[in-house]
Amino acid sequence: MLAKEGQARVRSPLEGVRVLDLSQGAAGPIAAMMLGEYGADVIKVDPPGGEWGRKLGPPFIGDQAAAYLGMNRNKRSIVVDLKRTSGREVLASLAGVCDVVLESFRPGVLDRLGFSYETLVSERPEIIWCSITAFGQDGPWREKPGVDGIVQAMSGIMSVTGEPDGAPVKVGVPAADTVAGLVASQGVLLALLVRQATGLGQRVDASLLDSMLMFQTVPWSMFQASGKSPGRQGSAAPYSAPNEAFPTQDGHIMVAAYWPDRWRKFTEVIERPELADDGRFSDLAQRVANRNQLHQELSVIFEKAPTDYWVKKLEGSDVVCAKIYDYESLAKEGHLDNEERFPVLYHPTLGRMPGVGMPAKLSATPARIQRAAPLPGEHTVEILTDVAGVSGDLVKQWLSEGVIEQLEQANG
Repeated sequence: MLAKEGQARVRSPLEGVRVLDLSQGAAGPIAAMMLGEYGADVIKVDPPGGEWGRKLGPPFIGDQAAAYLGMNRNKRSIVVDLKRTSGREVLASLAGVCDVVLESFRPGVLDRLGFSYETLVSERPEIIWCSITAFGQDGPWREKPGVDGIVQAMSGIMSVTGEPDGAPVKVGVPAADTVAGLVASQGVLLALLVRQATGLGQRVDASLLDSMLMFQTVPWSMFQASGKSPGRQGSAAPYSAPNEAFPTQDGHIMVAAYWPDRWRKFTEVIERPELADDGRFSDLAQRVANRNQLHQELSVIFEKAPTDYWVKKLEGSDVVCAKIYDYESLAKEGHLDNEERFPVLYHPTLGRMPGVGMPAKLSATPARIQRAAPLPGEHTVEILTDVAGVSGDLVKQWLSEGVIEQLEQANG
């Protein structure tokens, strides 16, 4: 959340750590944003015109994608043309004053640009280099291009998402990108802990594919034990029942009443106690095996009354259940009317910025938004002069040659 006026300043966990963010899209920007929220100074390197994620819309705020603005707060932006020799000199000057390099190029791209981990670590053994790729640094898929949807398709998750008789369905959010961003930020934090003890950095590799495999730990563990894919189960779970959505008179309700004591209590609340001893549903294994029949029995019951009626009735007997929310209805709930969950921040030219809070709540050193997402080149000159210590004459030369770009509005 934003620090309030008059509030005592607390040192952030990553204060003093500087991150050079070369990533684009979603996974890398999310990782860097999280590091920045816990105190790291994040320098975002944009290509001329800005990274492609800035156009990832609609919707837009000004000419910047709302999705981009949500993933890139807590950063300063410098525009550098890395295809030019002088651009690589700019990059080297920045890398020399950073603790972490975060990049999301395909394997080998930065090597061909003359900027590699091997070269940098030989000069600065304390550097931490985090690479985010689609499929990892090794293996037959190493150089395959991949974005969130492609990795969802190739990770198996689309085979377990959707209705049993329906077509494969993507998770409705960029799950591969988001989980990879979390994994990458965790890897950087672990590497920083090791460096604190040894003085040495290391390479951190995070791939969208490996992140999605970890995300599917439960179904993959089941597959490894049985040799059978869980398949698509709709809203249900392959290991428990009832644990799914049921239609009501005016919508749907999610019910999780699969523990033995909860199952019996549930049947009493819905006034069908005989189901608890029905041979088809008497224990968890039978309920999973006869899930379709159970679903039909319960749907007939739930369709007789509205969702709110059932939620109140079931919760009154401590049966776990929930109304199924969409974003519009959820945004109206008081539980979410909280600055930590949806912080409000403003950009001097774009106005109000969208934001979602950090999930880890630290009581002594909470996450703090440092700044709104930057426009491309908004901080070019200040980064080079104040951070990298580059002379004003050289900065002017690079500007005149088009090697770097400075946003005019940022000067005014």
